[in-house]
Amino acid sequence: LLDISGSMERYTRLFLHFVHGLSQRHTVHTLVFGTRLTNISHCLRHRDPDLALQRADAMVQDWGGGTRITTNLRAFNRLWARRLLTGNAAMLLVTDGLDRDEGGDLAREAALLSRFAHQLVWLNPLLRFEGFAPKAAGIRAILPHVDRFLPMHNLASLADLGRALRLATGPRQAGRSATNTELRHEPAR
Repeated sequence: LLDISGSMERYTRLFLHFVHGLSQRHTVHTLVFGTRLTNISHCLRHRDPDLALQRADAMVQDWGGGTRITTNLRAFNRLWARRLLTGNAAMLLVTDGLDRDEGGDLAREAALLSRFAHQLVWLNPLLRFEGFAPKAAGIRAILPHVDRFLPMHNLASLADLGRALRLATGPRQAGRSATNTELRHEPAR
């Protein structure tokens, strides 16, 4: 689930190339959101990454605009979560958490999403900054509900993500909390 708002634009393209590679070997469902939620999974299954991203570009109407994280998490939970998050599916949420959406309770939607997913991994490019602190309301609302909170801003962080996902095969820990999440935060490179 990938935030394609203006503040995420440079990271979105990088991550889409990563997801395209995963989609060639694994079953991966990719939904993007800015002001609306769009499923681009079938676009990314094309073997040519340039053509795959070109097809996604044509399909998505809200690249680089605003973001409504709460509204889109609610839509995902209602329309997609039961279909896509079966078995031991990991959910990667890629967003900076900078939400101005007043359309509901972000913490409630994040909690529901975490119950659907075997593992909820939040990838946030803001973690690249030394001394990062969860000050924004959106970040504070989501953080207690994630299993892992990792940086996503360059190729090294994507390589670290691959290793982290391969190692994360154990049972889910009960009782997530902001403290537990921060302990699992791995420093940016």
